[in-house]
Amino acid sequence: MKQMALTLIDEAVAAGARRHKACEVLGITCRSLRRWRVAECPIDARKGAERSCPHALSDEEKEQMMDVCNSAPYKSLPPSQIVPRLADQGVYIASESSFYRVLKARGQDNHRGRAQAPRTVAKPKAWAATAPNQVWSWDITYLPTAVRGQFHRLYLVLDIYSRMIVGWEVHLEELATYAAQLMDKACLRYHIAKDQLVLHADNGSPMKGATMLATLQKLGVVPSFSRPSVSNDNPYSESAFKTLKYTPAYPLQPFASLDDARQWVQRFVAWYNTEHRHSGIQFVTPQQRHEGKDQALLEARTAVYEAAKCAMPDRWRNRDVRDWDPVGTVWLNPDKPAGEPAPVTRQPAA
Repeated sequence: MKQMALTLIDEAVAAGARRHKACEVLGITCRSLRRWRVAECPIDARKGAERSCPHALSDEEKEQMMDVCNSAPYKSLPPSQIVPRLADQGVYIASESSFYRVLKARGQDNHRGRAQAPRTVAKPKAWAATAPNQVWSWDITYLPTAVRGQFHRLYLVLDIYSRMIVGWEVHLEELATYAAQLMDKACLRYHIAKDQLVLHADNGSPMKGATMLATLQKLGVVPSFSRPSVSNDNPYSESAFKTLKYTPAYPLQPFASLDDARQWVQRFVAWYNTEHRHSGIQFVTPQQRHEGKDQALLEARTAVYEAAKCAMPDRWRNRDVRDWDPVGTVWLNPDKPAGEPAPVTRQPAA
């Protein structure tokens, strides 16, 4: 190839063509031409140039690899199993990566064997809450008992807009029946209308039990579920459980009885809803935001900061005071900015 290019350029120049024009036609520069003339090796060393690889797999070897992979003893095995077995028989054809590469080129890089192939689960639908009682999230966490290895189960339902705990119960077992009863009580307490609420949960059996799903259908609640083994799809419940277990009031010793666990959770929920200033909602309490009192409180805070700035303007140096605007729409598993469908927004029931 290289020698042919030199010959063609010499013939063009001899016929009266300019050397740099002849080089342009062949896609090389005059500098490359000079380097080729003094080089001892006629191989084209440019990046991307066509080269022959003497140790590359031949067509016969590739056919042999395919015959082996599709033979009865190996048709259900991946190359990582085939290559060592061949070596035990004193046979070496190619490396595992070569087997995978040839299988891919022949369209046979699919899952081999009877085991179910790994699957990609689509991300849950994105939901947006613009007011309380539009999107709830719930989950179950363990509370330790005095008996090693045994736990109480805390069922906890959270409103993602206000972060308010709208329902909870503590039981000895994880049952869809208990979850259904909890949802029935919470919906009755907050006057949830049909098609008003989305309830997001993990993929556990209490979340997907027939009793629970039937109750949601009766209440007109839309169920939403996380991907299997993906805790990030249910972040609000996970965050609430972390607050529960890392609060200074959390007992250092296991709960002595079911009643003790229920009494402690009752005190925690009262503190969390009415006293805890939540960082995700501009440090107002969940109950204040749930009841719509957060806007007035945050406006009063802004007035305090503005008054402080007027009293000591040098401390701000022409900067704005802290932003105390209320948090607007709250998203659950929002989609990426581009390339995905828009999230579904829950509107208040008429």
